[in-house]
Amino acid sequence: MNARRVISFIALCGTLVTGCVVGPDYEQPDVVMPEDWRVDYQTAKELSNAKWWKQFDDPVLDGLIETALQENLDIRIAVSRIDQFLGRLSTTRAEFFPQVGTSGGLSRNRLSEETASGLRSGNNDPYYTQYEVGFGASWQLDLFGRVQRQTESAQAEVYASEQGRRGVILSVVTGVATSYISLRGFDRQLEIAHETAFNYKKSFVLFKLRHRYGTVAKLEVDQVESQYRLAQAAIPLIEAQISAQENLISILLGHQPGDIPRGKSLDDLQKVGVPGALPSTLLIRRPDIQQAEQNLIAANARVGVAESLYYPDLSITGSLGLASEDLGDLLDANARLWDLGTSLTAPIFTFGRIEGQVQSAEAAKRQAEETYRLTILRALKEVNDSLVSTDKTNQNFKALTLRVNALRSYARLADMRFENGAASYLEVLYAQTELFQAELDTVSAHIEHYSSLINVYKSMGGGWLDQAVEMAEPVATAVP
Repeated sequence: MNARRVISFIALCGTLVTGCVVGPDYEQPDVVMPEDWRVDYQTAKELSNAKWWKQFDDPVLDGLIETALQENLDIRIAVSRIDQFLGRLSTTRAEFFPQVGTSGGLSRNRLSEETASGLRSGNNDPYYTQYEVGFGASWQLDLFGRVQRQTESAQAEVYASEQGRRGVILSVVTGVATSYISLRGFDRQLEIAHETAFNYKKSFVLFKLRHRYGTVAKLEVDQVESQYRLAQAAIPLIEAQISAQENLISILLGHQPGDIPRGKSLDDLQKVGVPGALPSTLLIRRPDIQQAEQNLIAANARVGVAESLYYPDLSITGSLGLASEDLGDLLDANARLWDLGTSLTAPIFTFGRIEGQVQSAEAAKRQAEETYRLTILRALKEVNDSLVSTDKTNQNFKALTLRVNALRSYARLADMRFENGAASYLEVLYAQTELFQAELDTVSAHIEHYSSLINVYKSMGGGWLDQAVEMAEPVATAVP
């Protein structure tokens, strides 16, 4: 076979490689998106694309988020997962090309003297040494698109893993922000508990003096002490919450549990702005939706991989080398050897083996498609829930704030009535106890409102996530 024929043969094989791809091509499922909660696209887009945590205007929070993006271990795990799928993609792509290798060998042999071919012509010595060196190549032609579908699947898995990393980044950023808001809220509750306990202690000391001089009864002293002990009991519980919250933030930062720096107080944080609703087109950028679609693309491609098993496989193998019994003659022209061949294999009776693989792949595709639809429905639910929660928690916070103001006035008037002998201390006790709990509840409502605002940005995804991904790039892996 001369060189021209070899080139023509390879060209023909290349034509066959691109000739046919079995299996369904991917088509994005039709999904009905809501129309009744759209707002101006540009307004919502600008809000969703901003680094929303900057609106809190707290440099400490900004620093915590930057640290988490650089050092969070979940993000690093997600990056390693991308590298894992990139390796699979590289392995799969390699099947498009011939696999070339080299070999060499040295062997000492003995022929049988009892057979006609036992001794070589002109040589009665049954012993001989064989030297060999050469190159070999094999190429399995992708006649029906098996490798192409495998590559599609592997590429989709890479993109899905990248969306998984984006999802982790989304959770880390919102997790740090929510945890920090909760921490500052617990700090405020601890301040309220200490202030209340301090005031109750002063009243307790005063009432003991009054009881000593006979101006108040022991009953009233016990009532004041019960208030004081109630405030005292709240302090260690809140301190435990603060410690647990600091440990949670430390883990998000990729650090050992420890103290967390503080910035602005809860009342001094600026309120984050969000739109009243969101264009549904923004939701498609959510990492979980994009990841679900990439998983569907991969499952669709695996149907083609399974269907390709019905068709023949054509392989080309060849080798070129030198062989000689004398090392000095190994480079002579007469020592050359080569071979070129093809093999064709095709299934005839598999007794349901291939049908089972196709059935399994098609079922996996249907699961992936329904998972994609379900992911979108859950995203719509989360957005609606977070928008409603933002509005309702704000109403709750405002109502509780007004209640605290009313209880402060009530407690002040009740104390005046007691001092003037117009009421018993039970009225004062009730007013102050209600005020203490209302102040704690108002702080909790403030935390819930800020958390709802953060959840809006978490549920919408948005361009801000791209900026967060860029901030995490020092530990990221680029997707080809």
